[in-house]
Amino acid sequence: MKGDRVEIVVDAGDTTRTYEVVASRAGRRVETAVRRGVVEVSEVTRNGAVVRTARFMANRVLALVEQPVPREDSSERPPAARPLGEDPHS
Repeated sequence: MKGDRVEIVVDAGDTTRTYEVVASRAGRRVETAVRRGVVEVSEVTRNGAVVRTARFMANRVLALVEQPVPREDSSERPPAARPLGEDPHS
């Protein structure tokens, strides 16, 4: 979903570098995959077309942090708290 992002921290010899891949438009998502010693982070459209990809050598990746956008879905919200003994229908 728009706003989802993945941060990748990579060992660059004497320092570290941080890269970000962000779902930039509505309906896009960020997917990660590790294949044959390569970490691949891609921004993907709803129908699965890859928009852009970042690839890193797996032995150089120090951290891979997925940060989803908090969803505002009324079905997942806990019911509102109310004091004990209070009538819920008043």
